[in-house]
Amino acid sequence: HTETLFTPSTMWPETYAVAEMRFFMHITTQVPHDSWHLRCLQLLARALVGIGFSTYTLKTIVMHLLNSIPVSGWSRRHFLQRLGDVMWYLRCCLLEKRLDHFIVGNQSVPEVVRLPPDVQNAEPLNLFHHLAQDPAAHTQAMSEFHLLEDRIERIVFYG
Repeated sequence: HTETLFTPSTMWPETYAVAEMRFFMHITTQVPHDSWHLRCLQLLARALVGIGFSTYTLKTIVMHLLNSIPVSGWSRRHFLQRLGDVMWYLRCCLLEKRLDHFIVGNQSVPEVVRLPPDVQNAEPLNLFHHLAQDPAAHTQAMSEFHLLEDRIERIVFYG
């Protein structure tokens, strides 16, 4: 229902959630039956327990990758490569202190998501803005990144 996105009383976070849901529904229609993109998200969420990154951060990264890597590249045989891509993307974002919101200002969101022009044309929202403002938070985030890397390696290779 497009009216959900255009209703003035709708809160923006709900609008983003609706748009993200539409994106995932679109991806579901595109990916092969053996796609592992959801398993990738599940493993990442499991690895995040007790680490300061939000599941939303990693979901945002996965959405960016789903939007840029052909859907055929999300099969079981590409699973480790995709996990590596997520970690590489996260590392780059941490070093740049910048992770763009997937919806706000994203010109490459598939048309089926139907974003209002003011949302799609907005300045991209940096989810890591706080890291640029607070050196201690950035140092902590880099430390937690290394913990996450180690944890993912243990989960993948040692169960």
